[in-house]
Amino acid sequence: MNILNKLLVLIERIAAKLQGKGWGSGTVQKEFKSVVKLLENNSPKLCIDIGGNKGIYTEQVVNSFSDCKIVIFEPAESNVKTLKKKFNNFPSIKIEQSAVSSVVGDATLYSNEDGSGLASLTKRRLDHLGIDFDNMENIQTIRFEDYWKANLNSQNIDICKIDIEGHELDALLGFGEAINQISVIQFEFGGCNIDTRTFFQDFWYFFQDNGFDIYRVSPIGLIKVKKYNERDEIFTTTNYIAKKIL
Repeated sequence: MNILNKLLVLIERIAAKLQGKGWGSGTVQKEFKSVVKLLENNSPKLCIDIGGNKGIYTEQVVNSFSDCKIVIFEPAESNVKTLKKKFNNFPSIKIEQSAVSSVVGDATLYSNEDGSGLASLTKRRLDHLGIDFDNMENIQTIRFEDYWKANLNSQNIDICKIDIEGHELDALLGFGEAINQISVIQFEFGGCNIDTRTFFQDFWYFFQDNGFDIYRVSPIGLIKVKKYNERDEIFTTTNYIAKKIL
């Protein structure tokens, strides 16, 4: 019975990953290619990278579309230093040291270490993985709509990538009118959403209400999520792309 159970668990995991569920680690190239496909090969002019970390996603944009203007939002000071050094010779890239949220103000960035890709505005409980979140950094949060109006002249955005460890929905709720001027939004969903108590259902209704289709990035290509199902509540790293319905 134990062998049978292990086999069933293995089959379950393989089937889930083929659907893109839990297939979100180390897939940046695949994610970006999927975004470009949904743009229907139109060259992006403006990209917003929310949660830039060390610039891996921005590198994909630069390597494919050197003329694209990019704004990176990254709150961690050590990562901002890395980004400035990496993109020092790219005048089309602007780096903003702040976190994007639904409110403006002071906040604490929690992590296991400086520059961590796990850093979040929530102190995550990862004792089961042997990871503590005792590292703290004081940061500033902004609403994207405010920045968009004041610094981007409310212009159209081709690509918006959001990877901020469980606070993607908070960021989206601060987009305001800007949500109507974005072609494609890529966002991550996974274990961090357990800590922030947000669900795929929240994203589903947000994008449905704002006129977007949702796709899941998978090893066999993009899979359109045609309707919400509780089976989509998979808390292992999964990447989604929302495309504005024209």
